[in-house]
Amino acid sequence: MNFRFILSLFIVCSVSAQQSLLTEKADLQANAIVKNIPFTNIGPTVMSGRVVDLAVNPDNPTEFYVGYASGGVWHTINNGTTFTPILDSAQTQNVGTIAVDWKTRTLWVGTGENNASRSSYAGIGMLKSNDNGQNWEFVGLPNSQHIGRILINPNNVNEVTVGVTGALYSKSEDRGVYKTKDGGKTWVKTLYIDDVSGIIDMQQAPNDFNRLYATSWTKDRKAWNFDGSGNNSAIYKSTDAGDTWVKVSTEASGFPTGSGVGRIGLAVYDNNIIYAIHDSQFRRPSSGNKDKRNGLQKDDFKTMSTTDFLDLEDKKLNAFLRMNGFQEKYRAANVKQMVRSGNVKPADLAHYLEDANSMLFDTPVIGAEVYKSNDGGQTWRKTHDDYLDDLYYSYGYYFGHIHVSPVDQNAVYVYGVPILKSKDGGKTFTSISAENVHADHHALWINPKNPEHLVNGNDGGVNITYDDGSNWTKNNSPSVGQFYAINIDNQKPYRVYGGLQDNGVWVGAHDAKEDKSWQQSGDYPWKSIMGGDGMQIEIDNRNPDIVYTGYQFGNYFRLNRDTGDQTYIQPKHELGEKPYRFNWQTPIHLSRHNQDILYLGGNKLMRSLDQGNTWQAISGDLTQGGKQGNVAYGTIATISESPFEFGLLYVGSDDGLIHVSKNQGATWEVISTNLPKDLWVTRVVASKHKKERVYATLNGYRFDDFATYVYKSDDYGQTWTSISSNIPKSPVNVIIEDQVKETILYLGTDNGVYVSFDTGGTWHAFSKNLPAVAVHDIKMQEETNDLLLGTHGRGIYKTNVTPLQEFDFGVVSSNAMTIFDLDAIRYYKRWGNSWSKWMAPFEPSTTITLFSATSGQKEVKIMSENNKEIQGFSVAIDKGFNFITYDLTISEKGRKALMKENTTIDINKAKNDNYYIPKGKYTVKIDGVSKGFEVE
Repeated sequence: MNFRFILSLFIVCSVSAQQSLLTEKADLQANAIVKNIPFTNIGPTVMSGRVVDLAVNPDNPTEFYVGYASGGVWHTINNGTTFTPILDSAQTQNVGTIAVDWKTRTLWVGTGENNASRSSYAGIGMLKSNDNGQNWEFVGLPNSQHIGRILINPNNVNEVTVGVTGALYSKSEDRGVYKTKDGGKTWVKTLYIDDVSGIIDMQQAPNDFNRLYATSWTKDRKAWNFDGSGNNSAIYKSTDAGDTWVKVSTEASGFPTGSGVGRIGLAVYDNNIIYAIHDSQFRRPSSGNKDKRNGLQKDDFKTMSTTDFLDLEDKKLNAFLRMNGFQEKYRAANVKQMVRSGNVKPADLAHYLEDANSMLFDTPVIGAEVYKSNDGGQTWRKTHDDYLDDLYYSYGYYFGHIHVSPVDQNAVYVYGVPILKSKDGGKTFTSISAENVHADHHALWINPKNPEHLVNGNDGGVNITYDDGSNWTKNNSPSVGQFYAINIDNQKPYRVYGGLQDNGVWVGAHDAKEDKSWQQSGDYPWKSIMGGDGMQIEIDNRNPDIVYTGYQFGNYFRLNRDTGDQTYIQPKHELGEKPYRFNWQTPIHLSRHNQDILYLGGNKLMRSLDQGNTWQAISGDLTQGGKQGNVAYGTIATISESPFEFGLLYVGSDDGLIHVSKNQGATWEVISTNLPKDLWVTRVVASKHKKERVYATLNGYRFDDFATYVYKSDDYGQTWTSISSNIPKSPVNVIIEDQVKETILYLGTDNGVYVSFDTGGTWHAFSKNLPAVAVHDIKMQEETNDLLLGTHGRGIYKTNVTPLQEFDFGVVSSNAMTIFDLDAIRYYKRWGNSWSKWMAPFEPSTTITLFSATSGQKEVKIMSENNKEIQGFSVAIDKGFNFITYDLTISEKGRKALMKENTTIDINKAKNDNYYIPKGKYTVKIDGVSKGFEVE
């Protein structure tokens, strides 16, 4: 039976609440006294980040746009040689889909990634630009959170149809298909399924915008479980440009229906031929006979009796134990004794090997399957006989797209972990993955004028081929790395370490050049030291070659970067115990009191006294006990040890508990009773300035709760005070104290980074060179006073905070100006000159840093030692911190004054026609305030 949906409700989206939040953040940035603190992106770039969509100019395919999941939209006009970010002025970097009307160059961005990943961040609705991203207009759907697809009528740029996937972790009636005919001023919801089924894909028939197709996706994601299928996952068709819809994937159509129908993607060749890829969550049928297997299998023990277990040959049992990584102490003789005594059951051997991660990947579902319709979606048939194994594995929710060549109905492309192509209409497939193409694919464009020209977007960036996938180029220059965690060491220059989503762990010098010069030597300045999803990093401060790091679900290693040794150090539960639960981002902490002592959080806190060789659980379960599901939950998410006292420990869990131990883990006390319940504890931080002080941040992202939760305690967590103050609504990921000044705090949210000069009383937003990106980690380098931000979408940023530490907060309310100390300047004869006339001259500069209590135009004067003006210029000063660039030139009059003061010098004009300041002592004067400096 077909159901026709005609929703006559005319919706004018209420944008006031969303606009208020955006305005609040923008106002805070505009008025912040730290808005001029400059941040520098230090990369790295070679490994990139997750691409979610592409928009390529069909008439000039060297021009295209790339949408990154949490890294914004980037534009290239030279075939990916370089890219320019164009979404940085918007209040989000979270992208679900992009669409361009190339005739008018109108660009639409649906914000909020639609892949339903654990780190798929919500957006702010629909954005539109008519000037290539110089300005963005918010055009509605503020509660959409995640947007699946945008279709623009090629004959009317103001007619746009949008598929809203909707909230990731909660029910929402804002899901569905929306349509505007006035460029986003008003919207009509034309298709609504239910509050758990959103629109994940939409496609149009070529040259016929009236004929549209949409797919709904029923899913239920929780922090502890993900069900990616349901009865209302289906395919819909419209013949009136999306005004009304008919469900075409009925029981009679041949397309799967029922509770196992997962994510569906579509590709439309013409008015009749349509392909669909389906992530089938139906279970595979039993083969009817067991495969012949050599040796014991895990499941054998689940039903094995004690008698049968004791009768096993020791050789056979030992082979199983060794093959499956049981600890050395568990060998046939002693395991049989444990079973004989009743301390362990045979089934415990199977349970020993199972955790949330292994269970997720062991799920025997059908997985990816391709269907084809030859009659406009009325009937469907599967194109292939065999399973498409090793395409989706068990996480097809993360992919879900299919493509057909515009000029060949039998040329079909699908992707998941690899990318595959078929030349026979989906009957057979071959891989076109390559050694320089990252796994996990999310976007593809096929050139209609040259169908062997493909542009591919994946978890590692952008790849381009001109021979249908036989050879690919890698086009990664944007710094869009999605960092979970960062750290620094004390080498000179100090190294920065970072764990990336699906791109491993990398390390590089903080001052490494992020340009193309490395291509001359082939030696990229950042090095990969671990694969998988890169996680936390700890570095031994006695020997920076000793590094602790790993990948998801607690798989940690001790590395010796000098020898290349790599030792697996994940703690293992005892046989007979329930397996430890490890968070996706399992926390580790290297004790500052003894660098041989390492802490690691499962559901219990583990401690090693010998660099991870052996472990002891020093707590019971410090969570609420976990929940039934296919995602590890009820785990420790953050660990902190007081720098004042060994064994004064704090831990926070992903289900809302914070514990403290004042006796090295002998006893623990819950200290989160009066805090909001059940929220993810992203940080608990023992103060480095006051022994009894502790900070905590909570995060409601996994409940679609976007409130800001930040707390401080001055009594070991017995009582808490909220210090979220004026921070705009956004989940909080990290808080740290300034290492020098007790009252300064730095805080990172899903939407930016803030500083407080009064221990959380008031917060100021950083923004100079910083987009509105999720900040997952913050670190300070002790010797340099550099502040580093690990963002989940735009790589790593760095700034120096010495002026903030020297700043007297009382100056804000006075009329005073403070000029901070200037570093000595080393003189070079090459100033203004170059070694070749074909090279640009070297033009030096220095930065004058100041704080002004007022804004306005100010005169800057450079004075000689005898108080003669040798250079002057005018600058606009903002209230707050300012950074004035002085190019070290002097005027003609200044040159004469200096040569009159010192007759032994001769100041000649450089090749760039400027005079430069010679060696000597000088003074900067601004608004009656002076500060001396020296050129050496």
